Amino acid sequence: MIRFGLICENEHEFEAWFRSGDDFEVQKSKKLVVCPVCGSQKIEKALMAPAIATNRSSERIALAMSEEQKQALAQLRALAKKVRENADYVGDRFPEEARKIHFGEVEPRGIYGEATPEEARSLAEDGVEFMPLPIFPEDRN
Repeated sequence: MIRFGLICENEHEFEAWFRSGDDFEVQKSKKLVVCPVCGSQKIEKALMAPAIATNRSSERIALAMSEEQKQALAQLRALAKKVRENADYVGDRFPEEARKIHFGEVEPRGIYGEATPEEARSLAEDGVEFMPLPIFPEDRN
């Protein structure tokens, strides 16, 4: 498996794993590689520093960040935690529930859940205000 740093046409940077460089190219040509932030399918490989395997990989990441970046990351973690603690999790029903709230069909409340890039684009086109919640490595455990 190979991890590539990727960047979309809107300059959102993210990473993804592929079996090979050819696998990335095949998936990209089939428009299967999508920006998790904006849903763009215009993706390119970004420059990446080589990963050096150590027993302190999380420390290496922390040490590579400036103090300002560490503070911003802590604020993002706190924001995501607060949203999850004070909103209803609606899972893959997020697009449907968000529309109901937007169009006044149900009582307004905070919700979070999942949406495909296509569903997110459709919500934005309908004028539904939302934002992606960051997913941190510890959220996947």
